[in-house]
Amino acid sequence: MRDRKGGFGNAPGCDQAACPVEFTLDVIGGKWKGVLLYHMMEEKKRFSEFRRICPGITQRMLTLQLRELEEDGVVHREVYQQVPPKVEYSLTEFGRTLIPIIRLMRDWGVEYQTKQLSGESSRAETL
Repeated sequence: MRDRKGGFGNAPGCDQAACPVEFTLDVIGGKWKGVLLYHMMEEKKRFSEFRRICPGITQRMLTLQLRELEEDGVVHREVYQQVPPKVEYSLTEFGRTLIPIIRLMRDWGVEYQTKQLSGESSRAETL
C-alpha cells in the first residue's frame, strides 16, 4: 500500500485516522483510474488498448495510474517474455470487488448525462 496522505480528518463516530470514503477515493479516484477499471471489468487489456480507449491520457500518466492500481492490489500486470514485449493488465480478485461500485458509478453517470442532455436543472433536488 502506498504512503497515503490523509487530509479529511476523522470520520464522525469512527476511531480510524481518516474517513473510509477517502481511502476508497484514493484507490479509484481521479480522472483516469475509474475509466481504466471500467474497461478491465470484462477482460484483460494491453497497454496499447488503453492508449486507444483513452486517447487523452499521456503514456507517462497511464503508466503511473496502472502502477498505483497494481501497488494497491487492484490490478495484476502480466509480462510475457516475447518480442515485441507484451504486457496485459487485469483485475485481481480484490480488484473484482470494485465491480459493483464501478457499475453503480456508470449507472449514475448515464442518468446524470441523460438529465444534462435533456436540459433538466443540475441543481440537486431536496428530499
